[in-house]
Amino acid sequence: MKHTQYMTQGTCSKVIDVTVDDNDVIQQVFFVGGCNGNLQGISRLVTGQKIDDVIQRLNGIRCGAKPTSCPDQLCRALEQLKREPSLA
Repeated sequence: MKHTQYMTQGTCSKVIDVTVDDNDVIQQVFFVGGCNGNLQGISRLVTGQKIDDVIQRLNGIRCGAKPTSCPDQLCRALEQLKREPSLA
C-alpha cells in the first residue's frame, strides 16, 4: 500500500489524503476543504480506478481562471504516489 497526505496549492481544498494498493489502484480519497459534495463525488468516481487512468482523465483541469483545480491537484498527489516505494 501507498499513502500520502498531499498539501494542495491554488485550490479551496487544503489537503488530499490518498491510499493506493500495490497494483496502483486507488483505494481511498479524502479531500479536506473545498466543495464537499463535488469532492465526495470525485472521490467515489476515482476509487477502484488505476492511477494512470485517473491522471489521464483529470490532469490539467482548471477551476475558473485558476491554473489548477482539485481534480488537477489530485493528479499531482497520484504522481507523487507513483514515485514512492510501497509500504510492505
